[in-house]
Amino acid sequence: MAGATAPARHVVVMGVSGSGKSTAGALLADALDVPFAEGDSLHSEPARRTMADGIPLTDEDRWPWLERLAGWMTAHADTGSVVSCSALRHSYRELLCTAEGTVVFAHLDLPREELCHRLRSRTDHFMPASLLDSQLSTLEPLAPGEGITVDGTLPVEQIVEAILAGLS
Repeated sequence: MAGATAPARHVVVMGVSGSGKSTAGALLADALDVPFAEGDSLHSEPARRTMADGIPLTDEDRWPWLERLAGWMTAHADTGSVVSCSALRHSYRELLCTAEGTVVFAHLDLPREELCHRLRSRTDHFMPASLLDSQLSTLEPLAPGEGITVDGTLPVEQIVEAILAGLS
């Protein structure tokens, strides 16, 4: 078809809390010159309070949030986008893939000990370190063709380079 363009690509930088999704995602969006959404900013206030109280979210808590993220990506279907989102389960990733365009996942993988260290070091986030094990037990590895897994212990610039290399 003459004049047709490829569908926009959305990159979801995923992983458990403390993996560096937001930092890497923002830099990746700059490198790709596309909009960036910090997934945590789209959580409802009740969901934030639940997590701040040390209570893991249920699937019922997560579905509206994931729908908001997919809607945000669809709203940016003309440019593509980068989103930071835990995307822990395959079913969550399937919902995110309902966004208009192509959705690719970049999983930042780190050892539990490093994640614990990072979570205990940060003071400006609603997600407590006590929820890490809940997230790790919920995390389902990427299926073949879903995206790429990147060593999250690398310096952030190298993480972004690895994601860019994996996208090409």
